[in-house]
Amino acid sequence: MKYLVPALLILVACGQKEENKEVSIELPTYPKTETVDQRDTYFGKEILDPYRWLENDTAPEVEAWVKAQNEVTESYISQIPYRDKIQKRLEEIWNYPKYSAPFKKGDKYYFFKNDGLQNQSVMYVQEGLEGEPSVFLDPNTLSDDGTKALSGLSFSNDYKYLAYSVSSAGSDWKTMYLKNLETGELESDEINWIKFSGASWYKDGFFYAGYDQPKKGLEFSQSSEAPKIRYHKLGTPQSEDILIYENPGKPKQYNWPIVDEDEKHLMINISEGTHGNSILYRSLDESMYADFKVLYSDFEYNRDFVGTLDGELLFLTNDGAKNYQLVKVDPNKDNARDWEVLIEEKEEVLQGVSNVGSKLFASYLKNANSLILEYSEEGELLKEVELPGIGSVSGFGGEKEDTELFYTFTSFVSPPTIYHYDVESGNSKVFRESEFNVDLSDYETKQVWYPSKDGTKIPMFITHKKGIELNGKNPTLLYAYGGFNISITPSFSVSNIVFLEQGGVYAVANLRGGGEFGESWHEQGMLEKKQTVFDDFIAAAEYLISEKYTDSDHLAISGRSNGGLLVGACMTQRPDLYKVALPAVGVLDMLRYHKFTVGWGWAVEYGSSENETDFNYLIEYSPLHNVKDSTEYPATLVTTADHDDRVVPAHSFKFIAELQAHHANKVNPVLIRIEENAGHGAGKPTAKIIEEQTDIWSFVFWNLGIRM
Repeated sequence: MKYLVPALLILVACGQKEENKEVSIELPTYPKTETVDQRDTYFGKEILDPYRWLENDTAPEVEAWVKAQNEVTESYISQIPYRDKIQKRLEEIWNYPKYSAPFKKGDKYYFFKNDGLQNQSVMYVQEGLEGEPSVFLDPNTLSDDGTKALSGLSFSNDYKYLAYSVSSAGSDWKTMYLKNLETGELESDEINWIKFSGASWYKDGFFYAGYDQPKKGLEFSQSSEAPKIRYHKLGTPQSEDILIYENPGKPKQYNWPIVDEDEKHLMINISEGTHGNSILYRSLDESMYADFKVLYSDFEYNRDFVGTLDGELLFLTNDGAKNYQLVKVDPNKDNARDWEVLIEEKEEVLQGVSNVGSKLFASYLKNANSLILEYSEEGELLKEVELPGIGSVSGFGGEKEDTELFYTFTSFVSPPTIYHYDVESGNSKVFRESEFNVDLSDYETKQVWYPSKDGTKIPMFITHKKGIELNGKNPTLLYAYGGFNISITPSFSVSNIVFLEQGGVYAVANLRGGGEFGESWHEQGMLEKKQTVFDDFIAAAEYLISEKYTDSDHLAISGRSNGGLLVGACMTQRPDLYKVALPAVGVLDMLRYHKFTVGWGWAVEYGSSENETDFNYLIEYSPLHNVKDSTEYPATLVTTADHDDRVVPAHSFKFIAELQAHHANKVNPVLIRIEENAGHGAGKPTAKIIEEQTDIWSFVFWNLGIRM
């Protein structure tokens, strides 16, 4: 079957006048996906899992299936006549210098820069702010295709060494290397099989968390368990590293070490999931091998170490404060909750605190926008830092003795601009403006509040060209996340400009389950209340339609990771509401997610199918298990990657197999794009990003009726 459009729509855009021709796109014939008779019983209920074999992603038959699926997807997208035009436009607007804010270590300044289309940003160093920068670390030299990326930096306290981590093909696995800052040479030290850990320096070495080497062939799917805290002494092989802490009785824990900046205390941060942690500690004045004491033993609350002040420990915590507070704790007291509150809980959510120049800079969220308040070290509010506008701010970090700091401001229609802040005077000035070369003055963002199913008001940002006609026909992309206490704030996307230029409307909803309004907002969208998140998203789509921004034939939905779950759940619950669905690297099998890599850590957010109560609500929304026969689903492009060891690609493989088997609509394609040598998203080279965005926008444009 062919999907036809008049060639005039295409040819006029290309400057041609040829008429009366039609451009046709062959709809895909999906590869045959074999089924197996896999039946699992959960609390008396039998659940079929016919595509279980796709979980073995390194098996030859799965690799053949991946190749066949990619060929079908490529065949479909390659027929879209303006695919090359989209890629060219993306490359044009992507090709401008991009900088990070500088940061000072010792007497030198460091920053990252990408010339435009470099696969990875390069780290530079310079003497003073007016000094001539020189290349310090260039990850582009580590591989031919840009798939090796820097993923963590840790300077020694005397600024003589830098420990930096490198990830390959987007994997969460890291290898750590050491660079001598005095000689500029790479040391022989190499630390392998690290995940979610950096280097915590102490004297002539550092603490780190690592894992045993996984079984060959299962590096990207085997459950990651039993992390060990070790101490590495400079100049020695990893095999000689000293075991400091492990808990073999609790293999499903995240453990990582923290040494305070004074090198007085070693803390072990322990969590059993993505929410809540306990903390062990011991004084390094006695011995780094002394027994640990318990500072906090429950896993109910979050305690994020901020630094030390007057010999005591600073923690950002939601213990007794849903919107977080900053407390000062004397670890030598018998009761760790006998703390001093330095910054009390406010109506706004406290996201982070830094101690720079003997002042505390507190970063808040107010209606999903940044708010920065400056306090004294005694907790006295000094001032609100004046920001350039409504948007998102990152930075405000530094050392206690620093007299300056830097921050970056951005919004949906404002590329990142870097500011210099004088701590003593409190004055900000532009340090580096963006060189983005597209005029964005024609675009605007507004924030609206819409009612969800239960009447709760949910905020949403809507960005589009000024003067847009609310005719109910505008191509619209709705994005959200809604989980893990993560806040989605205004941010600039080069890729989205291509959509906005074509009259697109870009909407971002701040759903419950996120952290935009504190722990209460998060709790309303987790565990047995997860359906609330989907209701919020569906209500956002209905609002955009009722307010005449768009209609169901011109609405696309998008989300990544937990957001991929969001899209998968909403497209199976309300397939009539959207024209296009883009579930990216999604958690789509809610009965088995906890069996791979670090998926077990999400049970505190989702619940587990091994618990009967949890199973009963998980099965109700699990996207994989709610694909229905003979149903018209939106045009769907599932995206994943072969090295994704955060959300393993089996989720996406099984979901698309179900869709292709049961999808009734012969016009809307349901396809999967599987990136090679890439992971969950971090460290992806620019070339791969542009290629992926080209395919996604081509798919969206064609199926929403946008013609270039």
